[in-house]
Amino acid sequence: MDVRFVPAASVLRTVALPSEATTEATTQAPAAPFPGVAAALAARLTRDPGRPMVTFYDDATGERVEFSTATLDNWVAKTANLLVDTVGLAPADAVGIDLPPHWTSCVILLAAWSAGMEVQLAVSPGGPVDEREASGPDTDQHTANQHGAGEHGAGAPPRHPGVIFTSEDRLDIATALDVDEVVGLSLRPLGGRLRNAVPGVLDYAVEVPPHGDRFGPPPAPAEQSRLLGLAAAVARRDALGPEDRILTVGGPASVAGLLVATLVPLVSGASVVLCRNLDDLDPKALARRVGSERITAVDWSVPQSRTTDLPSEVRRLPAPW
Repeated sequence: MDVRFVPAASVLRTVALPSEATTEATTQAPAAPFPGVAAALAARLTRDPGRPMVTFYDDATGERVEFSTATLDNWVAKTANLLVDTVGLAPADAVGIDLPPHWTSCVILLAAWSAGMEVQLAVSPGGPVDEREASGPDTDQHTANQHGAGEHGAGAPPRHPGVIFTSEDRLDIATALDVDEVVGLSLRPLGGRLRNAVPGVLDYAVEVPPHGDRFGPPPAPAEQSRLLGLAAAVARRDALGPEDRILTVGGPASVAGLLVATLVPLVSGASVVLCRNLDDLDPKALARRVGSERITAVDWSVPQSRTTDLPSEVRRLPAPW
């Protein structure tokens, strides 16, 4: 099995909201409400420290864990300090993420962006970068165009990741790559350690907790303004606000995972219910979860066939393309 890493901006490059009417306009994001991700998280922390921001379910293990803004910020700061102090990365360095939908994916994304680093996401070689490419009629040409025009401009190759965060069942893939550091995550309930220590691999559950829970972010790179602008445009399009709770199954290498699971809550005040292995849950049980979690919206990453028993007042958010 092989893998390649693409910049987060490449995954989001197909997002085209109604206000972006022309091809030329799609190169410019809507105005961003904050200069960078760290500023957006700090604003939410000031405004709503105790309210839930991410609720995570793993329906294969029965895990449920909830993070207030303050608790999530604590994990983000510790992970950002890990990137700088332990891994030795600097602003503009690249962080590779090869993880499924999981609360740690949200934390690592926010930490890398807070530290001014470039996020690169694992996709299958030769496969589509996002959902639109998987279904569009011109996939091959579109894929070539998007990959050629990466985060640093047309024809510029993405930076080589200085670290890769990956799940324990994919450590063999990461360790076979030419990368300075690999951080393994067990993805077990309660943030459990790796089942088996691997020489040369850092265990996220061991390395992160000792780090400080405060982080001084550097100036945000310009690209973050575009990311936040896209998230704000999605929130405006769907009238999302602090009273909303959004169900998603989006992993980090998807539009839903980057926007709905991670950035939209920052700019809108909404919270997210992120589910892994949702196929293990029958529709009636999902309907009960929607009620108990007070979910108001379901995004496009959740198959429509799974939402037939949901109350009519629960909105289905359309894909932003």
